[in-house]
Amino acid sequence: HGNRRSGRWEPVGPRPPLAAMFADRTAAGAAVESLWRSARSARCEAKSCQTGKISTAETAVQSHTSRDAGVQTDQKKDAVQDFQQEIQVDYTSLLSFLQRVEDAVIKELNKNWESHAFDGFEVNWTDQNETVLCLHTLSYPEAQDQNLQVTSVSWNATGSVVACSYGRLDGGDWSTEKSYVCTWNLDRRGLNPQRPDLVVDVPSSVMCLAFHPSKPSLIAGGLFSGELVVWDTSRTEDPVIWRTGMTDDTHTDPVYQVNWLPDAKHRNHNRLLSVSTDGKILVWREERDGRLALAEGFAVVAEQVPRSAQLKKFTWGEAAVGVTSLSFSHFDPRVFVVGVEGGYSLKCSMAAETLALHRTGSSVPLRAPAELAFSLQGGPVYSVSCSPFHRQNLFLSCGTDGQVHLHSMLQAEPLLSLQLSKKYLFCVRWSPVRPLVFAAASGEGNCNKCFCFTGDVHLFDFEKSSQKPALSIKQAAGEHPVYCVEFNTKQTRLLAAGDAAGAVRVWQLSSDFTEQGPREMNHLEQLASEITD
Repeated sequence: HGNRRSGRWEPVGPRPPLAAMFADRTAAGAAVESLWRSARSARCEAKSCQTGKISTAETAVQSHTSRDAGVQTDQKKDAVQDFQQEIQVDYTSLLSFLQRVEDAVIKELNKNWESHAFDGFEVNWTDQNETVLCLHTLSYPEAQDQNLQVTSVSWNATGSVVACSYGRLDGGDWSTEKSYVCTWNLDRRGLNPQRPDLVVDVPSSVMCLAFHPSKPSLIAGGLFSGELVVWDTSRTEDPVIWRTGMTDDTHTDPVYQVNWLPDAKHRNHNRLLSVSTDGKILVWREERDGRLALAEGFAVVAEQVPRSAQLKKFTWGEAAVGVTSLSFSHFDPRVFVVGVEGGYSLKCSMAAETLALHRTGSSVPLRAPAELAFSLQGGPVYSVSCSPFHRQNLFLSCGTDGQVHLHSMLQAEPLLSLQLSKKYLFCVRWSPVRPLVFAAASGEGNCNKCFCFTGDVHLFDFEKSSQKPALSIKQAAGEHPVYCVEFNTKQTRLLAAGDAAGAVRVWQLSSDFTEQGPREMNHLEQLASEITD
């Protein structure tokens, strides 16, 4: 049928011509399905599809983001140019507008200037506080181990540091008992309430403290021995920089209050004023050798106290009138009020010229400062405080009769008397920001019946009531009296109170006690006039 040659079948028969043998031909292709490829595709279909989608999507996004950054940079100049074109001002039209509204604006400004709608109102940008909170309970364990009491507290010029003095106001051998002055910086991180930033050892009981009004590191103290000492709290090795020492000018009784006074002759210097139950009010100046020298002085003598209908006649044995407290008028720096052991208050003047009687041994002549005696209270007066707001010189007093008395310096009789306690009241302070608010420190915490209020620190607001406290705070557990209380004049929400348990509590006042109302000054005037009438 044919011969197989060179792998091809050829027909048997005569051989065709050579040209015919090499002619081009097209043969039909044979299609063979690949089972291997289709099986592999079926097995890898999911994997192949997933990889392709993720790779393509991520590459495209990243590339697109990079190109967008370049476009934004190119458009920045155009945006600035557009903005500059937009803020072009038509000054002619602006001038015309201002001229049209000028009269109306000036009229409204004049109305606002003459308005009294917001007299006494100060904007408070801080958060509102609705409750009184105890922020810190500060103490010095070594002083507490000796059963020492907090006799005084004071805030420094920045309002961030509080100091307290330790001593005794009850029994004990005061003259030889060691005591301390301690300070805490409340703004310091890691404040340890039982580890003061500074502890100063003092050989005699410290009865009172006062920070310098403008130099935050200086603090003055009055001692049981009658001395005055000034410490520089920035000096940890030897903080004493001035002291009176024991001289003929030194007080012979404990010093119960110290005040810093401006020096009229030297602007950068201050003088110290001290009061004592020896009847003397002394003014000290700083000397270069570290001494406090007596500059001027006053003596309260019974024979020179102005008589009032209720003041008893003194015998010679009562010649010295023991001074326990002092407060200066905020409107006349020459006028001050003192509380005395005899149970009344005195209006005094730094400008007094009459010499005090029966006073010898002083290096400078002592003058008699008393001008007016206010009516008797039921016992010694422990604290007085002049109003920072009232121009008729209202002041508060308190003492062993358990009452707070509201006085005007224009009359001998009190305007108002509030019975707060059956025991002693040791301190009263007028608020530096609220004309109608004051705080009082009591010697007891009793049941809430009648006028025996629970708590040792009483906060009054005459806008709410002229008969009872707006709030009474329990200072310490047990029967530990509160001896001292001080508002913070810089951080006006803070109030410090020291007690017989040896603790100082720092209270954060609520907004009710720190934000002055728009007509609060008028309310104070009305209160004084209504009571007087």
